[in-house]
Amino acid sequence: MIKVMIVDDSAVVRQVMQEVLKSAPDIQVIATASDPIFGLAQMQRQWPDVLVLDVEMPRMDGITFLRQIMQQRPTPTVICSSLTEKGAQITMEALEAGAVSVITKPTLGVGAFLRDQNDELIGAIRAAAAANPRRINLKLNAPKLSADAILAAPTGGGAMARTTERIVAIGVSTGGTQALEYVLPALPRTAPGLAIVQHMPEHFTRSFAQRLDGLCKIEVKEAVNGDRLLPGRALIAPGGKHMLVKRSGAQYLVEVIDGPLVSRHRPSVDVLFRSVAKSAGPNALGIIMTGMGDDGARGMKEMHDSGARTLAQDEASCVVYGMPKEAVRHGGVDDSIGLDRIPGAIAAYGNGIFA
Repeated sequence: MIKVMIVDDSAVVRQVMQEVLKSAPDIQVIATASDPIFGLAQMQRQWPDVLVLDVEMPRMDGITFLRQIMQQRPTPTVICSSLTEKGAQITMEALEAGAVSVITKPTLGVGAFLRDQNDELIGAIRAAAAANPRRINLKLNAPKLSADAILAAPTGGGAMARTTERIVAIGVSTGGTQALEYVLPALPRTAPGLAIVQHMPEHFTRSFAQRLDGLCKIEVKEAVNGDRLLPGRALIAPGGKHMLVKRSGAQYLVEVIDGPLVSRHRPSVDVLFRSVAKSAGPNALGIIMTGMGDDGARGMKEMHDSGARTLAQDEASCVVYGMPKEAVRHGGVDDSIGLDRIPGAIAAYGNGIFA
């Protein structure tokens, strides 16, 4: 049984979340609180397995509270934040402080919205319960489509020639914001172009990319349709859109498109990896990192079979060893390595050295 505590200054949000979570047989709401001060007092009596936390509250804001909790007793935390530009920026700070995922809510009609998004809320709590926040200082009922919904699988006809232009494709989910904040700032300006899918809601990826851009030697930006993959540049798929890699002559471009959820996600790692298998083949390095579920496992196998080099983050350094584990199980991973080795592997690959 996953013991959950909800801290939100809205009585409506607290009530609706409790109603929604009653439908999950493995989740128990043990307490609710209108602000962090009340919340901390209740947590001293019974500590939750997962904390669901608003960010803008009276007496103490959610980020200050989260930082205090992560110092005292690291606890998997799901942030419940508003769908606004300001909300996105604040949520980036919460993710930096150690939150493992984000549930978005509108400024109006919150009750109805949360009822509609009950599978996403339940999935986020289950993912958080499987997370290990100490390692870094889902539409559950929807039809689970494969990447076939976006583009056809590689045919396997003919080997693609190797070129000097190399690219890197990364897929990551729960715990990924912290992991990427470790990997990308460690890369040199000469690093190969990177295409990244981080499972994150719409409106949040731009703030995330801007934050990373300020930390890195390389350029980091939210991808726009037609952007080129260039050395020293990382493109992050926009939340709510799929991102594919296309080849145009000797250049690699990204295509940003709408489409159905694939592997229950949009953007989907499977879609990105399949497009890289088709467009780059042996001229690409695929890396799958911390995350819950199996998005990317099939796409990584397709990259591997197309001649790409493939790596998975190892269990010891993952917040959630779900996506990498499934990729290994599908037989698409050349090697599993620790988070601390990933920046060096990317830089080496860009220099023509297999990681």
